[in-house]
Amino acid sequence: MESIVGNVFDPGCPTRKVLDRVGDRWTVLVVSTLLDAGTCRFTELRNRIGGVTPKVLTQTLRGLERDGLVTRTVYAQVPPRVDYRLTPLGQGLDKLIAAIRDWAEDHIGEVVAAQHEYDAATSAT
Repeated sequence: MESIVGNVFDPGCPTRKVLDRVGDRWTVLVVSTLLDAGTCRFTELRNRIGGVTPKVLTQTLRGLERDGLVTRTVYAQVPPRVDYRLTPLGQGLDKLIAAIRDWAEDHIGEVVAAQHEYDAATSAT
């Protein structure tokens, strides 16, 4: 396997796609859920992540699987059973995802206040 050196400031570098994936809100919520639960079925993921449509969840899971962050295991039974689990690479996001989630939860009041202040200032002009 060839060694690739990333440069996020190079618009042609594949690290931009990794940033898009990891920075996506649905990715953060899927990875958080799988970090907490270990293994989940599709419906369980959808139920734990409020507001995600089946289409968006499917797209997110496929992208995470393609990037090597999630494994999808299909069991040959009726009805079919499919489980999702983080790979070791995906588990490596634990501290990053926890930090983003914690920051968002800790600072939401300040962000909302700043939004209100900005909106009031820009609507007055």
